[in-house]
Amino acid sequence: MGTGRFYRLFEVSGIELEYMIVDCNTLKVRPVADQLLFSKAGNNGSDVINGNIGWSNELVNHVIELKTVEPVSKLNGTGSHFSENISEINSKLKSYNAMLIPTAAHPFMDPSTETKLWQHENKEIYALYDRIFGCNNHGWSNLQSIHLNLPFNGDEEFGRLHTAIRLLLPLIPAIAASSPLRDGKLTGWADSRMQAYLHHQEKMPSLMGKLIPEVVFSEDDYYSKIFDPILRDIKPWDKDHIMDHHFLNSRGAIARFDRGAIEIRVTDLQECPDADIAVSSLIIETLKLLVHESHSKFEEQHLISEDKLYDIFYNVIKFSENTWIDDPEYLRLFGITDKKITAREIWKKLFMEVKEIMGPKDAEIIGYILEEGSLSSRIIKRLNGEPDHEQIVSVYKELAVCLEKNRLF
Repeated sequence: MGTGRFYRLFEVSGIELEYMIVDCNTLKVRPVADQLLFSKAGNNGSDVINGNIGWSNELVNHVIELKTVEPVSKLNGTGSHFSENISEINSKLKSYNAMLIPTAAHPFMDPSTETKLWQHENKEIYALYDRIFGCNNHGWSNLQSIHLNLPFNGDEEFGRLHTAIRLLLPLIPAIAASSPLRDGKLTGWADSRMQAYLHHQEKMPSLMGKLIPEVVFSEDDYYSKIFDPILRDIKPWDKDHIMDHHFLNSRGAIARFDRGAIEIRVTDLQECPDADIAVSSLIIETLKLLVHESHSKFEEQHLISEDKLYDIFYNVIKFSENTWIDDPEYLRLFGITDKKITAREIWKKLFMEVKEIMGPKDAEIIGYILEEGSLSSRIIKRLNGEPDHEQIVSVYKELAVCLEKNRLF
């Protein structure tokens, strides 16, 4: 996972958090990520290492990514390291009258006029993306997520981890949705980031597939079913061979065979690092239940199609924890015999199984989310109907305080 060593299943994890840079007063996006990185590194590079947390650029210049420099054996405590870096970044951004804010999508950014692509190291990659797909839309330039990287060593571990992740992907937005607004309005989708993301590869469908990855058990299988079609379809556009197939893969979870990890990408960014860590820890512990066959055998888990999983996922990004799930095949895989159950209740059952394994802080945060609702639901409740611009600015300024102080909304 970036170190040259291939770790065993669940031995370590790595996490990446994306934040948007906005004006302190108006909350309009501020494309100054390059200046922020320059102020820290003294050059126009795309990466800075600051102790055990790295800072790096993204596709657009109003987003900065923070990540664990090395894989960690326990996520517990990592939130405070991220929080320290957020405070340092906010201090540096003061000279631009700017700051970081959380959640997975800017509530009123206009991508058609405000998108500014990264213009420094590796800029030719981003320019090619823009030339092929047109990046001045919400599905490309207005999305911030948690990327959770989990290791595998060899095909056996890969097959079991990939199968478990496929099953869990549809449930993740029920605990993590944080993007109910777009263009200054409530969209009717709890996870507007993922709703927009579903459409951002329509010009080249092989890059995303059904978002839920195909059933694959080995590296050879993955190349045959996923990477080879991607490489075939990008070839007419990428005549200089600057694209990496690992990055072109846009599924909800992507295999990184170059570093022996699977990266989960459907988790919305939360209001503070401690919440990001708690949600990620819950995902890890639940995946362990699946991999260890606590409720269903591996042979059963890989029988469910990506079409069926996609249908569940699609409903969950709309209704988050309030989604009713009534697919008996899917529910049985989690040991649930109810004919119909909400996604919140599924998570409550799973949480009770792993609560004692999680750290006390993580467990407390997950308990709060399960009672009060996803961050998206809490934002909707606070906005109380059809909000005006001032109300939206007020709520997201409060979210910025949550981020700075590393506390829940």
